[in-house]
Amino acid sequence: MSHPLDDAGLDLIFREARTRNGWSDEPLTEAAIHAIYDLAKFGPTSVNMSPARFVWVTSAEGKAKLAALSSGANGAKILKAPATVIIGYEPDFHLTLPQLFPHVPSAKDWFPDEAARKEAAFRNSSLQGAYLIIAARALGYDTGPMSGFDNAAVDEAFFSGAKIKSNFICSIGKGTDENLFPRSPRLAFEQANSIV
Repeated sequence: MSHPLDDAGLDLIFREARTRNGWSDEPLTEAAIHAIYDLAKFGPTSVNMSPARFVWVTSAEGKAKLAALSSGANGAKILKAPATVIIGYEPDFHLTLPQLFPHVPSAKDWFPDEAARKEAAFRNSSLQGAYLIIAARALGYDTGPMSGFDNAAVDEAFFSGAKIKSNFICSIGKGTDENLFPRSPRLAFEQANSIV
């Protein structure tokens, strides 16, 4: 039987967690990167597909390259953050379905259409990116997701020679209150929900 998280856990992941713009100098270790992924990989997706591909940008050279392809203040955030992960998606994800959905060996044949595969890959990599954020928060790290960057240029710089396309990016580490805005409002239940 599943047991709900206590208030401290819910605060850590949702209620008190904030999108960070400032970062401490504490590095995000390779062990932490593995731990974050090893939690996030268990998030549910359609037919257990795993189209997301993650590039963890931690080196000064990599940060400079990614920052130069970002817009507005995002470049400065990337340079300061201990790591910024590029969440991409593999349009040919269906080729791994025999491994990931073994009880239906023909599942890869459910995706013959390239446009439909791209749509499924984008949708499910978005889910996987969200799971990555939740996993990082659950492990005590802060996150700063961003979409202000040149996707085509990032694809060329970080996924050259592959079919993989970038979806969004997210800085991860120990955040500071630098440039932390007051929490923005959220829609009330009645504005965003209906029960039928």
